[in-house]
Amino acid sequence: MALESDLYGPVKALLEAQGYSVKGEVLGCDVVAVRGKEPPVIVELKQTFGIGLVLQGVNRLAISDTIYLAVGTWPKKMRDVKKLCRRLGFGLLVVAGERVDVLLDPGPYKPPKSKRRIGRLLGEHARRVGDPNLGGSSTKVPLMTAYRQQALRCASLLATNGPMKVAMLKEKADAPKAASILSADHYGWFERVERGIYGLTPKGREGLALHGWKDAT
Repeated sequence: MALESDLYGPVKALLEAQGYSVKGEVLGCDVVAVRGKEPPVIVELKQTFGIGLVLQGVNRLAISDTIYLAVGTWPKKMRDVKKLCRRLGFGLLVVAGERVDVLLDPGPYKPPKSKRRIGRLLGEHARRVGDPNLGGSSTKVPLMTAYRQQALRCASLLATNGPMKVAMLKEKADAPKAASILSADHYGWFERVERGIYGLTPKGREGLALHGWKDAT
């Protein structure tokens, strides 16, 4: 069975090759490397990447800004692991036998904000009517989005009034995206009766029932 201590030798050799004096298990730190008057380099060892290793690294930030997390197996979600390490300022090492791959070096990191994603988030929040979803909930009912709300309002009007013109649905259902919702028909709720006029399919009525949606009046 592989042990955390199996990682120590290769990590020690890597750091000593860079001029560090390296010692293991110093006041709870798995590896401490010192070079001249520089701040200490601390490495925490685990065979696999997990929350325990991350918390060890976080605790060591009270001692040094130069923290490496070293693992003996490649993390499955490497992209997410590297993103997490960058956000926390950790370096990341993978030890395979006597080989040590340096995937990240420690350092401050501030990811750029995505204006497009911020715009989408605020737009969805503004367009969504009420608060139809429980935060953190997971149910068989699909997530209620502003787009789905518009589709349901259109479906409700069609259930009540029968086939209608797109322009009328756009106005009466307060659905600015009515034209694209009806033509794309992602949910299979709508059918084109004739040019510019749409009706409701049986699946559309099922959708209304699923969401407990009342017919428009």
